[in-house]
Amino acid sequence: MKRQDRNAGPFRPAKLLGWALAMSLLFGLIGAGEYVEDRLRIVRNHINEKPVSGQIVLVAVDEKSLRDVGRWPWPRSRYAQLVEAIEKAKPKKQVHDWLFSERTTAREDKRLEQAFASSGDVTVGYLPRVGPQQGSRTEIGALPEFERHVKLASTGMYYNYANEVWRLPGGARYGSTVIPSMAMALASVEKPTTDEFRVDYSYSPESIPVVSASDVMAGRIPATMLTGKTAVIAPVSNRLGDQWNVPGWGRISGVYIHMIGAETMLDGAPVDFGWIPAFLLAAATLLLTARLGPTTQLAAISATLAVLITAPLVSERSQIFFDITPGMFALLWVAVGIVIEQARRRGLTNVVSGLPNLTALRRSRGERNRPLVVARVINYPQIVSTLTIAQEKALVGQITSRLRVGSEVSTIYQGDEGIFAWTVPSTTAIGHHIEALHALFRSPAKVDRRPFDIAISFGVEIGSGRTLANRLQSALVAADEASSEGLRWKYHDPERLKDVDWRLSLLSQLDDAIDHGQVWVAFQPQLDLRTNLIRGAEALARWTHPEKGPISPVEFVTAAEQSDRIEKLTMFVLDKAVAEAARINREYGDFDMAVNLSARMLTDKSLLSKVKEVLDRHGLDPARLTLELTETAAMASGSGTAPLFGLRDLGVNISIDDYGTGLSTLEYLKKIPAGEIKIDQGFVKSMRDHRSDLVMVQSTIALAHSLGRRVVAEGVETRELLDMLVAMKCEVAQGFVVGRPSSVNDLTKRLLAERKRRVA
Repeated sequence: MKRQDRNAGPFRPAKLLGWALAMSLLFGLIGAGEYVEDRLRIVRNHINEKPVSGQIVLVAVDEKSLRDVGRWPWPRSRYAQLVEAIEKAKPKKQVHDWLFSERTTAREDKRLEQAFASSGDVTVGYLPRVGPQQGSRTEIGALPEFERHVKLASTGMYYNYANEVWRLPGGARYGSTVIPSMAMALASVEKPTTDEFRVDYSYSPESIPVVSASDVMAGRIPATMLTGKTAVIAPVSNRLGDQWNVPGWGRISGVYIHMIGAETMLDGAPVDFGWIPAFLLAAATLLLTARLGPTTQLAAISATLAVLITAPLVSERSQIFFDITPGMFALLWVAVGIVIEQARRRGLTNVVSGLPNLTALRRSRGERNRPLVVARVINYPQIVSTLTIAQEKALVGQITSRLRVGSEVSTIYQGDEGIFAWTVPSTTAIGHHIEALHALFRSPAKVDRRPFDIAISFGVEIGSGRTLANRLQSALVAADEASSEGLRWKYHDPERLKDVDWRLSLLSQLDDAIDHGQVWVAFQPQLDLRTNLIRGAEALARWTHPEKGPISPVEFVTAAEQSDRIEKLTMFVLDKAVAEAARINREYGDFDMAVNLSARMLTDKSLLSKVKEVLDRHGLDPARLTLELTETAAMASGSGTAPLFGLRDLGVNISIDDYGTGLSTLEYLKKIPAGEIKIDQGFVKSMRDHRSDLVMVQSTIALAHSLGRRVVAEGVETRELLDMLVAMKCEVAQGFVVGRPSSVNDLTKRLLAERKRRVA
C-alpha cells in the first residue's frame, strides 16, 4: 500500500468527476430535474414574453354569455345561432372546443346540424379515452349526423405532476387516419402526426383577442374582428370547468393552452433537443479542466453555468428548446466538491512550513492503528524568536529531514511551539528508531550559517484503540515527562487511564459537589410547534469537576439511581428549576419547567409535601411544573403510582418520559395520571430513515391525542424532523435544532429577544 493511500481523505478529482457524471446521467434519464427545469423555463418565458399573432380569436362562453343567453347547457338551437352569427363575419374557420357527443331532442339536434351544414370550415372536439378493460378504447366524438358536416380535432393534452401542460400532441388516431389536435387545427397544419411538441409559453395569454359569445350573437362586435381569422369557441367561465394550470400564468381555461400551442406552430415547428446537449457540454468542461488547478476549474465551471443559463434564453426565441438541469447538476456537484475540499484543506496545513498540521493528523484515517511518535523541540520558541519567517521555514526543513532519516516516514505533521508527529509501521523497533533520531540532533542546525543547538524529547503511544486526538495528547504528555525526567523518550502509560479510585468515590464526590456548587442546572428550551415560541424548558443536572472537567450525566445520574442516592440530586435540581421558573414567569410571562423524577422516589411518602414546599417557597403555580417519569417507573402492581395522583391533584403536570422504550401499553397509560407523553429521542432521530420508527412516532401522537394528552418529541436535531413533527400535529419539540442545554442567563436572553420580536 502506498503511503498516500493511508493518509486521511486524499482529494480524488477523478472519483469526484466520475460520480458527478454518473449521477448527472441518471438525473437526466429519470427526469429528476423536471420541477427546477419548469421553473427556470417559466422565468425565461416571462423575460421573452411576446404577444400572439392575433389570427386566432377566442369567442368565449363567459359569465356574461351565461347571464345573457341563459344557464348552460344552451339548447342546440341557441348554439346554432352562435355558429351562424360567427359565419356571417366570414371567418377563415370555426373551431369549437366542445364534444357534441350526446343527443338532445331531434328538433334541436337537427337545427344545429343545419347550422353546421350551412357554414364553411367547421371543426369540433374529439376525445379518445382508454376504457376500463385493458386495451379497450372509447372514442368520444360528434354525433354521426354532425360528423358529415364538420372536421374533428383531438382535445387531449399531456399534463404532469402539477397538472401543467408543457407538451401537446400533434394529433390522435381516429380509425385508420390521424386527426389533428386542437392546436394543430387552429394553426391549420395540413398533415398532422401523433408526435408531441413543446408549447412556447412566452406567448402571453393576456394578448389573445377575446369576444363574448353573447356579443357575437347580438351583433355587438364589428364583423372585422372575425373576418379572415380562425374563431375558436370555448368555455372560459369557472362554472363550466375545464380549468388548467398554464405554466407561469396561473389557472385558466384549457382553450388558452390549445391557442398558445397553435401560436407556437404558426411561428414554425419547435425543435426540442432534450437534456443531452447540456449534459455533453458540462461533461466536456469537466473533463477538459480535470487536471487544472481548482481556481481555474471553478472559473471554467462558472462560465459554463452562465452559458447553460443564458443560452436557452436566446434559443427559445427561435423555438429551439433544450433542458439544462442535468448539465447544471454535474457542474454544481463538482464545484461543491472542490469548494468543500478547499475549505477542508485550508485548515489542515501549517501556515509557515506548509506541512500538514495536527488537525490533519487527528482526521487521518490511515494513521489510526499505527504507533504514534511525537517530538517536541523544547527550545523552539526561543530559536524562532530570532528568525524571520523564511528562516523558520528553513529550520523546520532541517528538523523534518533529520526525522525522516532511516525510516519509511513520508508524512510528518507539525504543530505549534515545535511539535512534530508521525506514525511508524507496527513492526518498527521503536526504541532503536528514536535513539537513532536523537543522535542526529546532537549536531546543531544551521540557518544562514548560524548554528542552533536543538533540545528535543520524544513521546510514544503504541496504539491503545482510542481516537487519534486522545493518543496525540498522551504522546505529548509522555514527551513532556521525558523532558522533565531527563530522558530521551518515554512511552505513554495506558494504566494512567484506569482511574479506579475515581469510580469508587463517584457518589460521595457527587454529594460534596452538590454542596460546593460544582453541580449546576442547565436548561434545554422546548418549542411550541403551534405558535413557534419557546413555551418552557427541561432542567438538566450538570457536573463540572474542578480536576476532571465536565462529568457525563449518564455516568453520575445512573450511578445515583442504581445506588438509591438520587433524592438529593433530584431535590437540588427541583429547587433550582422551580426558583428560575418562578422568576421567568414573573418577568417574561407564562413559562413551563420540566424536571426529571426518578421512579425510586415514588416510595417516599413525603414526596408530595416536599414538592409542595418547594413550589410555595418560590411562589410558582403548580400548573407550570412538569415532572417527567420514565416508563420503567410503571410498577406492575400500580401501588407505586399513588404519589403521582397526589401530585396531579396538587396541580403539577405529569409526563411519561422516553415513551416507546419500555412498557408502551394502554394498561400502562391507564395507570399513570399523565397529561403529557414524551417520545424517546431514539425514535425521533431516526424516523426520517426508518419507516418503523416513523410509524411509532405517528401512532404515538395519534394515541396521545385520542386520550387527550399532549405530545413532546425529544431529540429533534434537524429542521426536516421539525417540519415532519409539525405535519403530524405534535405540540412540543425539544432538541438541538430548538436549542442546546444552556445556562439560565442564555435562556433568559433568548426569551427577551423573542419577546422583543413579538412586540416589534
